[in-house]
This record gives sequence, structure tokens and C-alpha cells, in this order.
Amino acid sequence: MDLRKLKTLIELVETSGIAELEIQEGEERVRITRAVVPGPSTVIVPAATTAAPAAAATGHGGLGSEPAAPPAHEGHVVKSPMVGTFYRAASPGAKAFVEVGDTVAQGDALCIIEAMKLMNEIEADAAGTIKAILAENGQAVEFGQPLFVID
Repeated sequence: MDLRKLKTLIELVETSGIAELEIQEGEERVRITRAVVPGPSTVIVPAATTAAPAAAATGHGGLGSEPAAPPAHEGHVVKSPMVGTFYRAASPGAKAFVEVGDTVAQGDALCIIEAMKLMNEIEADAAGTIKAILAENGQAVEFGQPLFVID
């Protein structure tokens, strides 16, 4: 089974919401399983005793104030379609696929994610300029983790 067909099947599983897909063509057999991502959990952090005077000095609310939201990325965010290891280049000594400031077209290679000894080339799903690279080379990435911001 060719890589394009596998990518199409993986995208089908991701977009349809089904948990598992198994296909057999002749002697070749492929089984794709989607891990269920747990919902966000609530963590209660006790306020530090020195936080109230510092907040009062800056003019912000003390103990009753809202926690800061994580920074939102401006532009189109390219997310990891799978769990694996993020690589910016095709091989250790090679030039990175893209750098911040590079212009990319839809379908251009951005990185490689290694999953189960398979190298999966991740392509841009939008055209624009690379505004940020959010993963480090060799870093483990999760499904849905932001990798790039394209403006």
C-alpha cells in the first residue's frame, strides 16, 4: 500500500471521528487506531502569599483575578496529525525544510514526524510565511500539538 493511500486513510480516521479502521488488500493489511484525547482537566493552584501585594502594586486584582490564558497564535496553526518525533530536516546533516520567515505554498514539506519507524512528511495545508516554529528538533510531539504558525 503506498504512502499517499495511508495518509488518506489516516486523514479519514481523524476527520470522521471513528476510533479504528482496518483494511485488507490482498496480502497487505492496515489497521489505523485513533487514540482518544482526554478532555481538559481542572487544576487548582493555591495562591502564593506574596502574590496579593504584587498584584495590588500593578493595579491588577489579587486573589479573585482570572488566571492568564495561554498565548494564542496569530495566523494559521499547523498541528501534528500524529504522535511521534518531530524532525525539521530529512536527515541529521541536512538543511531544515523551513525557517522562520520562509514563504511556503500549500503542499510544501514543513517537517518529518517519525512514528513507529515510519518517516511521515508533514505538508503545509495553507500558503503563507512561516511566522513561528513551535517544536524543537528531536522533540516528541502529541496528536494535535501546534507545530508551525503560517501567516
